[in-house]
Amino acid sequence: MKINAALIIELRHKKLWSQDELAIASGLNLRTIQRIEKEASASLQSRKALASALDVDTSALEYSESIKMKQYEYKTLEIKNKEGFLTGIKKQKMPDLAEIFNEEGKQGWLVVQILTPDLAQGVWSAKTGNMVALMQREILG
Repeated sequence: MKINAALIIELRHKKLWSQDELAIASGLNLRTIQRIEKEASASLQSRKALASALDVDTSALEYSESIKMKQYEYKTLEIKNKEGFLTGIKKQKMPDLAEIFNEEGKQGWLVVQILTPDLAQGVWSAKTGNMVALMQREILG
């Protein structure tokens, strides 16, 4: 069964014990201690022996997975039509979106959606020819 290996290591270090010393104190084999700390898995008997040696309740050594909700922040990025582009019926060159988004990506921003209010059938319109990109990044900490 899963066990909180990080807590075992933390408690062992607080007692200034090596893995060998924990093995002696718990009555377990050194290889068993090494496996438990590495794989975070132990039998009920091993868990009881470790809890006794480390002076904690057996339930304290249970593994619990914490679920953390990710939070995001959002922004919009207006991608403007460059001056000198022809407007109207002729097809226009698109701005270098890869360059724009790679620069934003360096700050952790990801493209969620691109809105092209004035773009119809791949032709920059006579209005503005601008696009709006919806960007998101995870809030860390």
